[in-house]
Amino acid sequence: MIISFSTLKNTILYSIFTPLLVMLARGQATAQLVPQPWVSVGGRDGETTFSVGARAFNLGAELGRGTDDSIGVDALAFINLPLLSQISPYVGIGFYSEDQGVAFSGGVQLNPTNNLIVGVGYHSVRGLNGQLGFKF
Repeated sequence: MIISFSTLKNTILYSIFTPLLVMLARGQATAQLVPQPWVSVGGRDGETTFSVGARAFNLGAELGRGTDDSIGVDALAFINLPLLSQISPYVGIGFYSEDQGVAFSGGVQLNPTNNLIVGVGYHSVRGLNGQLGFKF
């Protein structure tokens, strides 16, 4: 039986990278069992806006106070970037009171250290905002 160089090369590559991918995925799943909370302060139309949020399993929820004393809830979806686990872009949709209606949001959260979360985002009701949180 003759094994080609291409087959041998592929076999070696798969045998090296498959266990690495499994270990990385396992570490990410374990790390997301505990929610990652944050607070957010921003502004729109000269008003200060606030929110609190949490993330687990690449899904998040945020409770916020927007302009005109509107209160609302947002559902967020975080995107894992390959090879850039410290950077997490997100998009969201929510509903706000005081005739603000449906809200849309997007931004990015960064993990500069093991326990710190910093982020920046834009929200159609709460405006531009900065985020600060932590991981347990």
